Amino acid sequence: MNRPLTGRDGDDPRRVEPGIEGRPVDGRPVAVEEQRVVTKPARTSAAAAFALAFGVAAFVCVLVVILSPVGLILGIVGLVLGILGLRAARRVGITGKGVAIAGLVLSALAIVISIAFAAGMVTVLNNDSAVDRIEQQVDKMRDKLPDHVEVPQP
Repeated sequence: MNRPLTGRDGDDPRRVEPGIEGRPVDGRPVAVEEQRVVTKPARTSAAAAFALAFGVAAFVCVLVVILSPVGLILGIVGLVLGILGLRAARRVGITGKGVAIAGLVLSALAIVISIAFAAGMVTVLNNDSAVDRIEQQVDKMRDKLPDHVEVPQP
């Protein structure tokens, strides 16, 4: 039989071409059923999916400046999972290379932004004149507050 095989009795519009020695052209594992080659669906790497989730969480945490240290930790975890996801995507039957790359990029951005924020904070806090200016601004705001606040009773 030289023509590509179709589904049972020709009712399947998708054409499935047989591979060499039980493997189709794309390298995914196959099962052979009575004159028909069926490819098994590829699975996305769990490490790649988690890398994307951790990368998004890290990026959001870094953008919420107070949570920057949490974003740094999540970014490092996402970076490791992204590398593992890329390695897993090389195997036959496993997909997720793009997902792993997206997780790596977001995790790396989160790490860079978090380190930049930490460096900026250390620079400002080690500068005595900047600390004095901040203290003066806090004192001015404190002076503007009323001395006595009446709270209405129900």
